[in-house]
Amino acid sequence: MLRLLPVLALIVACTPQDVPPPTRSAQFDTFPKKLFETFEISCGGPGERFEKTGNRIFECTELLPPDTTAFLILNYDGYPQDLPKSVMRLTSTKNARGYRVDADLYFNVPRRTGPAVQVPVESETLDKALGALYQAMGGSPT
Repeated sequence: MLRLLPVLALIVACTPQDVPPPTRSAQFDTFPKKLFETFEISCGGPGERFEKTGNRIFECTELLPPDTTAFLILNYDGYPQDLPKSVMRLTSTKNARGYRVDADLYFNVPRRTGPAVQVPVESETLDKALGALYQAMGGSPT
């Protein structure tokens, strides 16, 4: 996922500079196949894993650097035998206007007991890059 940022930056650099408002959602007239193909290709690096759940959910998980991993384990009662990962999930929902795509970004921290903790990642820079990516792929940020 961290490797996805340079890909987003490259796409953003190649798009018109009408900067969309920060968002993690967009509306597409037709199913955004090219967006999901690009997302899958960008999730092919070391420590990354792409998973597709039906035609609706696309997810890229990535192992984190040691200092981030340690921070999350210590601060969220993590389980060192099951390391935290960054998760970027794109979800597609069919609606009356076509397809809405929503992006979620969080750290998933497995714990020894109880369910994993999902720590949201807030980033205006990432939100702007997602908005530009959505526009480049034919969507309208919402």
